[in-house]
Amino acid sequence: MNTATKLGAFALGLAAVFGGAVGIGNVTGPVGAAAEAGGQGNGQGQGGGHSGHGGSGSGSGTAGGDTPTPVPGGLQVSQDGYTFSPEATTVKAGKETDFRFTIDGPDGKPVTRYTLLHGKKLHLIVARRDLSGFQHLHPTEAGGGVWTIPLTLPDAGAYRFFADVQPEGAAKQLTLGTDVSAPGDFEPVPLPEAAQVAEVDGYEVRLDGTLEPGRSSKLTLTVSKDGAPVTDLEPYLEAYGHLVALRDRDLAYLHVHPDGEPGDGKTRPGPAITFYAEVPSSGAYRLYLDFQHGGKVRTAEFTARAGTAGNPGKTGGTPTPAPSESGGDGHDHEHG
Repeated sequence: MNTATKLGAFALGLAAVFGGAVGIGNVTGPVGAAAEAGGQGNGQGQGGGHSGHGGSGSGSGTAGGDTPTPVPGGLQVSQDGYTFSPEATTVKAGKETDFRFTIDGPDGKPVTRYTLLHGKKLHLIVARRDLSGFQHLHPTEAGGGVWTIPLTLPDAGAYRFFADVQPEGAAKQLTLGTDVSAPGDFEPVPLPEAAQVAEVDGYEVRLDGTLEPGRSSKLTLTVSKDGAPVTDLEPYLEAYGHLVALRDRDLAYLHVHPDGEPGDGKTRPGPAITFYAEVPSSGAYRLYLDFQHGGKVRTAEFTARAGTAGNPGKTGGTPTPAPSESGGDGHDHEHG
């Protein structure tokens, strides 16, 4: 585009909400009406037996009579009395910034005590509103409840920052979101077409499975390098892979984990990492898979499209019925 696009025009509305539960692998928090009806999850995936990240919403309206419809993770800057409070909401593109923020509690003071989520007190996810520029970061504590991270936003644009936390004493895990702007001229990056293969640093990751709204779908991500399967993936944050999903347009956030965990006696370190997903709406989702090999974490990115009932998206594979909680597929899964 020949003229600068205003950031305000690029930032999309946040009014849309999920209508059902969303989960992949060991779901770590209820999202949507189905999860709400099923009760609150405790952050423990039965298949892997560890706590993790996941956005769970608060009630905002009704669905099906008096049943509250939760807002999915990341669409709110404040939830249950906790607020994501950055010291600055504007940074210079392409320049490293000491990004500092607090999570303020119901008393208005910065929170200083947290429950660990996959070995970390806080996970910071960053993505530009066109779903480019993804970063998964782990800030450090500067004291007094202040978090700090050296951060570079590579290009101008409006970015969404997600803080994945569970303050000590909070009833559940929270994903709080806020916008940060990097002023300047920019062109939004078109959402890539759905594809089954992603390449990163010489690795090839294949996505098999179809997202179909309202049904549990088996997603298998298989890692190879130089044409050979990678069978020695390394544990990263207590798992062989982590998956973040952002819904196109509103950036509704899901942070989910694979079926099984290192050391459980049944989960192999590659080449395949299995997830179970249930998406409530048709449309496009951007998936970001973090995996570690050779001492380095890499991120493979995919676009996946969920179709309407009977009209699945473009990724390959056959929809898989939801595994029973009695372990019909050999694993137990928690559903909210």
